[in-house]
Amino acid sequence: MDKLRYVYKFKFATGPEKDFEVALDPKSLEIIRDADAPKPDWTRLKFSQCGNCPLDDSVEYCPVALNLSRVVETFRKNDSFEQATVTVETPQRTYVKNVQLQKGISSLIGMIMVTSNCPIMDRLRPMARFHLPFATSLETFYRTVSMYLTAQYFLVRKGESPDWDLTKLLEIYKAISQVNKGMSQRLLNASDKDANVNAVVILHSFGDGVSYFIEDGLTEIKDMFSVYVDPPKKDDPAPSSISK
Repeated sequence: MDKLRYVYKFKFATGPEKDFEVALDPKSLEIIRDADAPKPDWTRLKFSQCGNCPLDDSVEYCPVALNLSRVVETFRKNDSFEQATVTVETPQRTYVKNVQLQKGISSLIGMIMVTSNCPIMDRLRPMARFHLPFATSLETFYRTVSMYLTAQYFLVRKGESPDWDLTKLLEIYKAISQVNKGMSQRLLNASDKDANVNAVVILHSFGDGVSYFIEDGLTEIKDMFSVYVDPPKKDDPAPSSISK
């Protein structure tokens, strides 16, 4: 497999279908940049640059903005609550859902942001390989924590100290929160209506939710793991069998 391809198709009640392909390197999960992507002024690094951006003046364009440019330019005149049937074709399966436009764009933007070589957003890149369009907040929380704990396993295998308490994941999301705020401002200046901006606001709210989920000790899913945390004792009665 030379590329991982994810195709988003937006179909409206009226007007043409709008399609976008996100192609990733199968090993690094880095987005394969579209050489013909537009480079409007709002994609320049210094245009509403994120407050915590680690890139220096040698970088002319924000890598995330550049990869978002075609999406943002396409939907700059669209409202958040327009309805669209969004089809997402992934290497494994196809998803179809009728959603508010902001939610469909949010799913697409989220994938692009974590694969565009932003030093801050790249920490979420492994999730792109198991992309789940239209994910619920709980699905997002679970996938995020699972990804991070898998990373700790590999650190242990290297002889390094793991972060089982998820402390550094909270720090990562604090930095991501600043990027989401900066990108929201950038897209606000790049759009006439609010579909693009609110797509990032959705991502920002998910990020805040992840932080709360961790700080709350993952209690929302704790009971699901009782088979590991509180396994039956040997003298506990066996589960009753189903009578025929």
